[in-house]
Amino acid sequence: MAIEKVGVAGCGLMGSGIAQVCAQAGFPTVVREVSEELVAKGLKGIEKNLDRLVEKGTLSAAERDAARGRLRGTTKVEDLAGADIVIEAIIEQLAAKREFWKALEPLCAKHTIFASNTSSLSITEMAMATGRPGRFVGMHFFNPVPVMKLVEVIRTIATEDAAFEEAHAFAGRLGKTAVRTTDRPGFIVNRLLVPFLLDAIRALEEGVGTIEDIDNSMKLGAGHPMGPLTLLDFVGHDTTYSIANIMFEEFKEKRFAPPALLKRMVMAGWNGRKSGRGFYDYSDPKNPKPVKLL
Repeated sequence: MAIEKVGVAGCGLMGSGIAQVCAQAGFPTVVREVSEELVAKGLKGIEKNLDRLVEKGTLSAAERDAARGRLRGTTKVEDLAGADIVIEAIIEQLAAKREFWKALEPLCAKHTIFASNTSSLSITEMAMATGRPGRFVGMHFFNPVPVMKLVEVIRTIATEDAAFEEAHAFAGRLGKTAVRTTDRPGFIVNRLLVPFLLDAIRALEEGVGTIEDIDNSMKLGAGHPMGPLTLLDFVGHDTTYSIANIMFEEFKEKRFAPPALLKRMVMAGWNGRKSGRGFYDYSDPKNPKPVKLL
């Protein structure tokens, strides 16, 4: 059955981005949050993003208004019931996600596809909390969602071919490049990226180079748009630490083990840009300065 209506659970950074691209792509979209305050905050952020696109000339005012008209916020899980696909982007905790899917399951039609935006948790465990494991997939978008072109579409051993192909095609209809992968921690991107980021921290710990030297080396020597330590600050150290622990638990390989410095920074609350301090100090966001850590 063709996907025509979209539900999004969560209107934070990722959820609001997913809702925005769905509405821009022409899909009537309902986005749900747990409070009116969070709904309003998420929708306001979407409106700012759309206004910015109009200012840049990449979106017309009419297209902006049409996209906003296709978007509705709610605090009721029941309002997601009419969707052909529901994409979950709530807190990255398995218990919370399982609770959400259990609440949604009896409300939706049998054809509805359930998709989680998790970056590291088990899609299979979530799917088995529902009565439709065959209609359950992962759809891992990347931040910022309106800008990043990739979506990892993840199948479990229980996912039906038809549901998987529908989800893959839907990602294409959003203007994204969809890649197929399986339900293993890290999927494709984080399985390759996280060991690289952790190695950059180990190189810093071992005195191979300074924060700036390591970042500049990878930018200028490998052509990366930003250095690994800057990227860690952008992603969030707590997020990377959590993903690394999940991957280490699965694979038991040293390359996935979080370095001691990362653990200490998370314990100190130095989680990067969002906390104002990580490998760089963001007191002046336009001119971040490297932090003395060792």
